[in-house]
Amino acid sequence: MPMVKEWQNRPLQNIYAVIFLDAIHFKVKQDGQIVNKAAYMVIGIDLDGTKDVLGIWIGENESAKFWLSVLNELKNRGVQDILIASVDNLTGFSESIAACYPDAEIQKCIVHQIRNSIRYVSYKDVKKITAALKPIYTAPSEAAAAEELNQFEVTWGDKYPLIVRSWRNNWSEISTFFKYPPEIRKIIYTTNMIESYHRQLRKVTKGKSIFPTDDALLKMLFMATQDVLRKWTGRVQNWGQILLQLSIFFPDKVKAHLR
Repeated sequence: MPMVKEWQNRPLQNIYAVIFLDAIHFKVKQDGQIVNKAAYMVIGIDLDGTKDVLGIWIGENESAKFWLSVLNELKNRGVQDILIASVDNLTGFSESIAACYPDAEIQKCIVHQIRNSIRYVSYKDVKKITAALKPIYTAPSEAAAAEELNQFEVTWGDKYPLIVRSWRNNWSEISTFFKYPPEIRKIIYTTNMIESYHRQLRKVTKGKSIFPTDDALLKMLFMATQDVLRKWTGRVQNWGQILLQLSIFFPDKVKAHLR
């Protein structure tokens, strides 16, 4: 545990180009009962294009309030600025980020948005709906995507009005990635990067259906994370190109860092 605490409290970079926030759930014994706990995780890509796991926090079921405490902790460890935050569609998440990093752009994960959409769909329509949604998020521009959403509404709006409402309500944070070139889009439009990290953790934890304590869970996740970090060598692909683009979109923040 001392190693975990030292790692969890280490100082961080003052600016991250992209952070990914997501949680994964485990069963833990507490006061003689078995409860669901969320392990909150943050991955950051700094302006050198290096990936890092910034921390792991164990809390009760996933909530925007707990995420705010995580973000405040990042701030206390030196993170002054985040350019883009890639998140799932948890209610209140965007408000938590805005409260701590008001200038951060928020990209809601497209994969989560599609999963949420097909929850409303009868089984025989699932393939048709996923195919009909694809032209929206693969469109070349936000205007073209908005037109594709209109087309989707014409075809499916009467049968599935909740899908249309969900995309329209979340549009400002689903559509963030359209203004960026393919290299940046590919990184931010899903929380894939953190989900592949989660898959590595699940391989290690799948033998344990219930953890005796929060600390036992945290230790196992910490050790598995150290293995993952050893494999994360080198920069994100095409980082030079991405950084040039970011320096145009966020001139003051990126250029100040690069001086």
